[in-house]
Amino acid sequence: MAQVRDDRVLPATRVLAVVLVPILVAAFVILYGFPADTRRLFAWTISPQLTPMVLASAYLGGAWFFVRVARERRWAAVGAGFLAVCLFATLLGIATVLHWDRFNHGHPAFWLWATLYFVAPVLVLGAWLANSRVAAPPRPDERRIGPVARAVIATGGGLALLQGLVLFAAPSLMIPLWPWQLTPLTCRVVGAIFCLGSAGLVVIGDPRWERLRLLVEVATVMLTLMLVGALRARGDLHGDRMLTWLLAVGFIGALLGAVYLWWSMRRPSGAPLTTGGD
Repeated sequence: MAQVRDDRVLPATRVLAVVLVPILVAAFVILYGFPADTRRLFAWTISPQLTPMVLASAYLGGAWFFVRVARERRWAAVGAGFLAVCLFATLLGIATVLHWDRFNHGHPAFWLWATLYFVAPVLVLGAWLANSRVAAPPRPDERRIGPVARAVIATGGGLALLQGLVLFAAPSLMIPLWPWQLTPLTCRVVGAIFCLGSAGLVVIGDPRWERLRLLVEVATVMLTLMLVGALRARGDLHGDRMLTWLLAVGFIGALLGAVYLWWSMRRPSGAPLTTGGD
């Protein structure tokens, strides 16, 4: 029988989201609240302190994403982030295998980590495939972002993906250039976080604001926490490296752009249906 394309979020997807939220929140509390205690509290010892706070920022952004998945009615409002999450989880699963000896195998957090990143890619991809079968086509009255905003977001998503893949594939190349100290494992972890930005590439084929709104909210949460983390651990930063300043300018610009886009799209419904260069 043909699937009814009613754009609903399937019950199994909501269950997956509900299961993931407390795990992500707990990881955020540990890594952002106690970044100096990862040896005692986490799956492996992470240093310097900025790295666990960056990872924690991604976790709280993910928690907000899955809270919305659990509550949202329309798949169009949440579907754009699933493939990026799947890529993130897959890369962390690969990093776990590549650096197996770096983990504290006797800690319960390690087995939760390993289970999560070996199982989550399959479950998240399965949820995306199942929900895509009931996704409804765009409606003509749905608000869309303009061509300038669309180009900026697509470019940013592409650059984030490229940066993330280089960090993951070539740690020896990136470690001497990076704004703070990394190991091969943490370099790959940071690379996986950057790959989350690939979600922005959705605007290439679908510029609806409905598709992008949650991604903007998640990016705002993550970037804000990362910048606050950088201030907290500013002693970890190498001020003499050009990439330190380029990354800071890029993060601040991306945060301001996300806030402006969200604000501009809050116009009354009688306003024009596009923004960002129309």
